[in-house]
Amino acid sequence: MLLAGFPCQPFSIAGVSKKNALGRPHGFLCDTQGTLFFDTAQIIAHHQPAAFVLENVKNLESHDKGRTFATILNVLRNELGYQVQTRVISSEPWVPQKRERIFIVGFREPTTFDLAKLEIPDKGTGPKLGSILEPHDEVDPKYTLTPRLWEYLQGYKEKHQAKGNGFGFSLFGPNDVARTLSARYYKDGSEVLIEQPGKRPRRLTPLECARLMGFDRGDRRWRIPVSDTQAYRQFGNAVVVPVVEFIAKAMEPHIRSAIISQPERADVAEVTRPVREPMAANG
Repeated sequence: MLLAGFPCQPFSIAGVSKKNALGRPHGFLCDTQGTLFFDTAQIIAHHQPAAFVLENVKNLESHDKGRTFATILNVLRNELGYQVQTRVISSEPWVPQKRERIFIVGFREPTTFDLAKLEIPDKGTGPKLGSILEPHDEVDPKYTLTPRLWEYLQGYKEKHQAKGNGFGFSLFGPNDVARTLSARYYKDGSEVLIEQPGKRPRRLTPLECARLMGFDRGDRRWRIPVSDTQAYRQFGNAVVVPVVEFIAKAMEPHIRSAIISQPERADVAEVTRPVREPMAANG
């Protein structure tokens, strides 16, 4: 079984906008990140796992007018020979965060697994931010924005609103569902600021981020031994745990069946087909 999430910055809406503004290539033209999908494909070609699950940003489907996604599916289906299904799933039914991600599921052999028919819980019944927030009087004051940072964020948003742009901070209360938590959250926390008594909002604490991503919930306690900066980066780059659990539980009987029925693959170590060259040409 292969689980992978190749870098999404070349395909995300924010990543593409930034690279366009800087005149930099994105997607498969991005030498440092986009081509890592090809490394994922080479791993699949070499080990030929019974199944795989890949995760990426929703915008992967539409990047470069759909050509990027078409290339990925062509590689997985036609070059590697897998039965591939895809679906965009939001995390809202499980956590108070709107995080839409595309999941790409592949089985080496035919299967009755149907990703499209999985019944996703109604997002309207999902939890709100109040369920993951710490009591106000227990939050360290260091998470409250400084007067200077708060003034800057307000000015930045006003400037872009005057131009008709939607850039700027987002403020949320206990009855709301947050935006997507990103790896840049450590910089200013602007995408998810929490209302609180007083003149200025605050960032989420690392523990609240753990809860927002579904790591710390129920009887599962999550220890955070790293700095706040590293914690924010890691949670922002993670997958929402209960979403992946949902997919995994649905796949489980099909994975067990695939493993039990798969023939011995004595030739796996001999897989040396040069994947990169033909895929690069297709890209």
